[in-house]
Amino acid sequence: MSGILEGVDKRTQLAGHNRFELLLFKLIGRQRFGINVFKVQEVIQCPELAQIPKSHSVICGVAHLRGRTIPVLDLSMAIGRAALTRDSDCHVVVTEYNRAIQGFLVSSVDRIINIGWDQVKAPPSGTGKESYLTAVTEVDKELIEVIDVEKIMKEVMGGEDNASDEAIDFEESASGGHVLIVDDSSVARNQVKRVCSQIGTQCTTLKDGLEAWEHLRKLTSDGIDITKHYSMIISDVEMPRMDGYTLTRKIKADPEMKNVYLVLHTSLSGVFNTSMVEKVGANKFLAKFDPDSLVKTIQQRLKTLHEESC
Repeated sequence: MSGILEGVDKRTQLAGHNRFELLLFKLIGRQRFGINVFKVQEVIQCPELAQIPKSHSVICGVAHLRGRTIPVLDLSMAIGRAALTRDSDCHVVVTEYNRAIQGFLVSSVDRIINIGWDQVKAPPSGTGKESYLTAVTEVDKELIEVIDVEKIMKEVMGGEDNASDEAIDFEESASGGHVLIVDDSSVARNQVKRVCSQIGTQCTTLKDGLEAWEHLRKLTSDGIDITKHYSMIISDVEMPRMDGYTLTRKIKADPEMKNVYLVLHTSLSGVFNTSMVEKVGANKFLAKFDPDSLVKTIQQRLKTLHEESC
């Protein structure tokens, strides 16, 4: 297991080409699940965990790793299944989401696979709103379930959805507009919608990059100027069918769309994303989920558009 995350520099070359690598693991039973390797810092044998009084039932305890104290969540319990047996055979997948480090307890880790986002599909429509799936894919004729970690983090760790009054600019030029939101997580879409509603900004939501690309192409074919129709596009990076990097690259390569202001809004954080913003031509990278930073980004764009129109 110590070498499972070697060669990260090589893996970064997959980004922007609608490909990524998925770490496969199991919880209870034979079903395998997946998580994007770029969100994984390391995989370790389950260490001794210190208990936290009155913590959420999903939190097994905290682990002390290289001078850091991180919460460890039972991923099986987090998606509504039975608790895992916490023995020496379990592993902890240490991840970075939304600028925070946490571990997920799993029963076993399988391997890493290299796949295209076009091989990843949205969950079956029958899964419903209570489902913890954000996508599915097929490996070796077996269905792999990709868990909506953002939903889990929201339920277990909480967090503020609304921007603070201190962060909001109440000038008339900093409100209005129309934002296109592209994200496969319903939690993330609703978070951005809530911030938009605070400042009276209209929004349209779509579930993945391909749906967004087809939507934008339809608008341009109907003679609609994208840069006037949408004040900005806020897109996730990890999405089934077409990721945010590929969507951005296609938009910026299209003569009728290239001037639209596009923000990549993702739980993937770090220096890597800054370089990818430059590589694919996005206007800005914004780490999830900080409502104050989000509202400031939206309002600054609206003020710029107001000044340009005067």
